Amino acid sequence: YSRRFNENVSIVPTTIDTDKYRIVERPEPDVVTIGWSGSFSTVQHLDTIRDVLRELARTEGFRLRVIGTPSYKIPDVDTEAMQWRSATEIEDLGAIEIGIMPLPDEDWSRGKCGLKALQYMALGIPTVCSPVGVNSTIIRHGVNGYIADTPAEWIDVLKKLLHQPDLRRKIGMAGRRTVENEYSAKVVAPKVAEIFRSAAAKGQ
Repeated sequence: YSRRFNENVSIVPTTIDTDKYRIVERPEPDVVTIGWSGSFSTVQHLDTIRDVLRELARTEGFRLRVIGTPSYKIPDVDTEAMQWRSATEIEDLGAIEIGIMPLPDEDWSRGKCGLKALQYMALGIPTVCSPVGVNSTIIRHGVNGYIADTPAEWIDVLKKLLHQPDLRRKIGMAGRRTVENEYSAKVVAPKVAEIFRSAAAKGQ
């Protein structure tokens, strides 16, 4: 879009501080937690798979953790809702075994940065995203995460991850490597510095 007006466009992805976001080994839980993080204004995105989660809960045992709003319920789904807190954000995310990022396919969503997915991945949490915007660039399906579009695809992928702890670990570690190699502050910061140097040189 920007290149329609100016050829000199650089894309700087959302970055993660991988010194703060670290993988913490935990024992296998009795109940697997599927988690979503956002805000009261974006929780409508989670609503797009309410029926998926209800259908899943009919045959599978899991807990849903919703970070970003103190009140959220889905009938027949074991749901834990909490306010987003800067001081405990990483700890709150760390209690999740599967991270989800459902999005509606619309202009606003296509411009989102994929931060939720990158946060999950940086913590070694296997991530499932809608194929909207940058998500399809970040996620390589079945390699470092999963892309799910239809209700059937969401249910299939979530069932696999709920039942296969080794798969969760494998995908989670691949996601972590993706963040380290492509989306960490250590990798991106030098590129940003070069963009500023280039802009300054062109302005002289």
